[in-house]
Parts: sequence; structure tokens; C-alpha cells
Amino acid sequence: MEDEDKSGARVLEHKRIVVGVTGGIAAYKTADLVRRLRADEADIKVIMTRSAQAFLGPLTLQALSGNPVYTELLSKGSDAGMQHIELARWCDLILVTPASANFMAKLAHGLADDLLTTVCLASTRPILVAPAMNREMWLAAATQENKQILEQRGVRFLGPAAGDQACGEVGPGRLIDTDDLFAEITAALAPGVLRGLEVLVTAGPTREYIDPVRYLSNRSSGKMGYAIAQAAAEAGASVTLVSGPVALAPPRGAEPVWVSSAEEMYREVMSRAHHCDVLVAAAAVADYHCGVPALRKLKRGGASLTLTLLPTPDIVKAVTALARRPFTVAFAAETENLVANAQNKLEDKAVDMIAANDVAANGVGFDHDRNEIEVLWRGGSIHLAKGSKQTLARRLIRIIAERYREKKDTA
Repeated sequence: MEDEDKSGARVLEHKRIVVGVTGGIAAYKTADLVRRLRADEADIKVIMTRSAQAFLGPLTLQALSGNPVYTELLSKGSDAGMQHIELARWCDLILVTPASANFMAKLAHGLADDLLTTVCLASTRPILVAPAMNREMWLAAATQENKQILEQRGVRFLGPAAGDQACGEVGPGRLIDTDDLFAEITAALAPGVLRGLEVLVTAGPTREYIDPVRYLSNRSSGKMGYAIAQAAAEAGASVTLVSGPVALAPPRGAEPVWVSSAEEMYREVMSRAHHCDVLVAAAAVADYHCGVPALRKLKRGGASLTLTLLPTPDIVKAVTALARRPFTVAFAAETENLVANAQNKLEDKAVDMIAANDVAANGVGFDHDRNEIEVLWRGGSIHLAKGSKQTLARRLIRIIAERYREKKDTA
């Protein structure tokens, strides 16, 4: 099972999780999540805001969690006024799902006028926030600024997903799937499976210039590679990210190295590969570069233009040929015969593992926030079902850690 560590113990067993629920139609999905968390023997305590209770009754979550549901900042009894401190110190993790724009704004600016915001401010535990709201509310400048503030403070955002919304509109703002939420919580509470290791990740496209203005490239956004770098850092690794040109902020905990061309990426990777433990080659490196780029912008002419293209260095093959080589994971972006082509690449490049995805499929791969991956190694494989790239990255890191340890144990 994916929610078990290598010893067979459940990752969530005896873990203490505070689940905060704010107002929104997606609040009903919390019931199934709480049920699943408790089935894995997590200890759950639920806090509901006043608005959340308009969408879901506290008795439902009380029955599913096996604990009383907290709804008031100041309760009656001997512990009146101390619940926020007790809950903040009791838990291993706080998850807010769904998280409204109002909750995000209050937490970003230190407002604490209900139990949930007060617990979040009083806690030093990890906070995971799963937003759900109208697309315009999510894209509003104020909401995006609040998100940036919270991320800078270490709050991790799960989603939102894009799609049909209860208001009838279509766009970003949907609560991510319960499967993804469950996987994110499990990953957040799992032990540091890469602790003490040096991990090198490549991400994004490369640019091979034809002249000072034009270049050859591809549709890679770098999102998958960046998610892998983030997941590796969360798993305790020391992470270096060699990135082509992308419009993404560097992941927390990863040291970025910026490159443009395949040749530059080759040099940076080879200068580090001999002393890293794991290489995840997620970059979409151009296979060819222009033999002699023009020094000035090429002008339009009446005749056709012929370019001489030469092969770029094969970074992965160069790494696996090293005497002291890292555990190497390559990516295979395919448009047909996914598994067969990935298997061929696994053997041809002599890598330890291949993560293959169909970039021609709708809604996944290049330019998208979601992916679906076939992971292959010699003697085994596993399918990572469609999910957010962040979720799949964390699942992939756990598989890499397991295969790395097995290889070390048998060496």
C-alpha cells in the first residue's frame, strides 16, 4: 500500500491531525477524507468555522472522527479559552480543507477571531491549505498576494484544481481530489526517506539559438521537475535544481542553477553528478542545436532557409557512463507506444528507473498542472494515476527512495 513505509507500518498510525473546515460547498468532501484518515488509524480533531456549519453538520464529522467537533473560540468549562493552545500543541499537522479566501486573508494578516485561525497562529506544526472558491476570487490580486505571504511563511498549498465549479463557471478554484489530499497528508507525515542524500534534479526546456532572436525549444513548463525538487527537499535531501528557462519560483529547500542551452545543462550536471547520490533528469533537453548560429537576426528572404542541426550532448548517457554514477532516474515524454518506448530508453541509457508520461494525452503533461506516469525499472513497474504534479512528485520520491535503498543493500 502507498500509505505504508518500507517496514510495513502505516505512516498515519497514531498521527494527530487537526482538520479545519471553512465555509464552501466543497465542505461535504471533508467527510470522506476524515473517514479515510481515521481508517488508517490517524487521530483526528475537527474545527469548523461558523460558515462551514451552514454546509455540513458537526455531528457528521464527530461521528466520522470519533472526537467532538470544535466550533467555538471560547467554550464553556474549565478549559475555556485554552482550546487553541491545547489543539496547537496536540497535533502533528494542520489541514484546512476547504480553505476560503476569507480564511487565507485572515491567516496572512494575523487575524484571529475564531478558533481555527487562532490554532493556526498558535501552532508551530506544518500547515497544509487546500483552497476552494470561485475562479475570480482565486485569481484576485488580493488572494494571490495572501497566498504568496503564506507560502513565504512555510504554509503549503494543495491545489486548487481547475474545472467546473458549483457557480456554473469553469476555471481554477476547485478543491483537489480526496485521493490527492490523502496522499499529500501521508507524504507530509512520512519520515524523511532521502535524509542525508544529495539529489540533483534537472527541469524545464532548453533553448538552442538560431540567431540572437530565435531559438529551438519545446513546451516544457518545468512544473514536474520543480515539484520533484520540492518533494526531494521535503524528504530530507540536499537538493540542487539545474533549470532551463521557466516562469516558476525556485522550490523551497532547493539550490537553483540557471542554464539556457543543452550544452550549459550538460556542463552543470556533469560537474555535480560524480558526488550526488540521486539524479532525476526531468528536463526536456533539446536533441539538436544549430551548428553555427547567426550572429545577427536572420532577415526574411524569398528563398527557403536551411538549418544545419547537430546532436546535443546526451546528458543521461554521460552520467550513467561515470565510474562513480548516481542512482539515475530519467523521464520519457512520449506521444505513442508509451511503455514500449520507455522500456527501450531504460535499456539504451542504462538508467535505474524511467518515469514515462504521454504528452499527447488531454489534460496532463506539458503546460498542465496534472500528470499521469508509468514508472519502470528492471523487474518491476508501477502506475501513478492522474493527479497533481506535486502529488505525483511526492509519490515518485518515495518510490525512488525505496529502489535506491534496495540497490545499496544489494551492492
